[in-house]
Amino acid sequence: MSASPSGHGTSRTRSWWGWGYAGSHPDDAECVALGALLPGTLARPLPIPRVADLAIDRPGVTPPPSLAHLVSTDPEVRAAHAMGKAYRDIIRALRGRPGRIPDLVAHPAGDQDVADLLDWAGGQGVAVIPFGGGSSVVGGVEYRGDAHRAVLSLDLTSMDRVLEIDTVSRSARIQAGALGPVLEEQVRPHGLTLRHFPQSFEFSTLGGWLATRAGGHYATGRTHIDDFVQSLRVVTPAGTSTSLRLPASGAGPSPDRLFLGSEGTLGVITEAWMRLQERPRHKASASVAFADFTGALEAVRVIARSDLSPANCRLLDPGEALLSGASRDGSSVLVLGFESATAPVGERLAHALELARAYGGRSRVPAPEKAATSPAAAEVPADAAVSAWRSAFLRMPYLRDGLARMGAVVDTFETAATWDRIPALIDAVRTEVGSAALKATGHPATVNCRLTHVYPDGAAPYFTVAVAGRPGEEVGIWDDIKAVASDVLHRHRATITHHHAVGRDHRPGYDLQRPEPFALALRAAKDALDPHHILNPGVLID
Repeated sequence: MSASPSGHGTSRTRSWWGWGYAGSHPDDAECVALGALLPGTLARPLPIPRVADLAIDRPGVTPPPSLAHLVSTDPEVRAAHAMGKAYRDIIRALRGRPGRIPDLVAHPAGDQDVADLLDWAGGQGVAVIPFGGGSSVVGGVEYRGDAHRAVLSLDLTSMDRVLEIDTVSRSARIQAGALGPVLEEQVRPHGLTLRHFPQSFEFSTLGGWLATRAGGHYATGRTHIDDFVQSLRVVTPAGTSTSLRLPASGAGPSPDRLFLGSEGTLGVITEAWMRLQERPRHKASASVAFADFTGALEAVRVIARSDLSPANCRLLDPGEALLSGASRDGSSVLVLGFESATAPVGERLAHALELARAYGGRSRVPAPEKAATSPAAAEVPADAAVSAWRSAFLRMPYLRDGLARMGAVVDTFETAATWDRIPALIDAVRTEVGSAALKATGHPATVNCRLTHVYPDGAAPYFTVAVAGRPGEEVGIWDDIKAVASDVLHRHRATITHHHAVGRDHRPGYDLQRPEPFALALRAAKDALDPHHILNPGVLID
């Protein structure tokens, strides 16, 4: 085993109010151009918000001298930890109403710091909100209510080291505060990768992925972070839990499963042993156009049931394909990609294309397969549609913020259901969410759909909703639309979330989805592990 040096990522400035980096958002002219796509938006964009314009109260509590060196009261630091990056967060910041700003922000350097902070907070009645990259889009890292004396945001990004790498077992012990690029930078010299790349990869941490059961970019196989976990270390107010590192076990309920997806309500994940993989050396991709979306769904279902295991199998409906630039003729587009660390993948791609053609797909001839000699070479796309989709995928959150500056109500939500329910589910969401948006705003809405992950027994539809809002009422409008969407998912027996967690925004849908005996057990676990109820109050359970 070997220890890896710590890396601290990029020095670029993160936006306190919006997605990603401060210098990457659309300028005013681009915002106006975006707004022109949605009739009824503002004539000029809302100004970029400034921390100096916020009413930030003095901290309501002072840490003891033994912890003072871990804690910041700087207004800009506190503002940056007040919310996540959901649409309702962005528009609240633009309107100067970010909600409850934490009194303190702590940056623990190790497990003992975390334990000491939790012990102090429990005695003082201070709510503790575990914070990684702050990329939550479901209200998972903010405080709502007034039941606690003060609020402490517990930022783990100083705990970002890969502590050990076991090349024999191909796994690593990693601190939970490691951002995606920081983590990959430390395992790359060993020819290894975690191979978990959510859209928020640059701006989210291992601990955040684990606490939210995050889904990665890959469409089949190991898609959720759960699949990579060997063991977890979790600091709770009642003590520290460290599970045994194993490839598999049948010894009772899994202790790791208790904390995976617990969203910081039961404890703070500080370390994990994670399964790694060899970095891929062979990649190939292509796109397939379909005139009929129903035929495209069938093609994807058949590919998902095959043993081909594509790394990418994303189906874009006509609106999503147009938005990303993958198609401009009203076609749906399937983006296929394969990769391997050991063998060429061209035959697998050819077989998938053959299956797609049987359901009306028109495939472009893929470029010759690349044997990757470097990460950059491995990323060369096969055709223009794949390239357009990839660029749009990375740029889309910034464009959403640009539309928000124009007063638009625009966001995404995702779900999963079995194949027998997918067509009716997609139709119902398009119809009912579109009608709700029209009723709430008086403007027609765009409701697009794509499949992001596929399984032999079902799929994960991901919806984009955009409509011109009413000035100053955007949050209420989105809440109304969200409630309708959640109702549709519940009626069609689809999950309230496939990979974006529950947070506070999905709580009503989660309460309907979970069995009541499980809710009783979860409440008992909360009482036992967090007796003062200071950890992320309002998430998952009361």
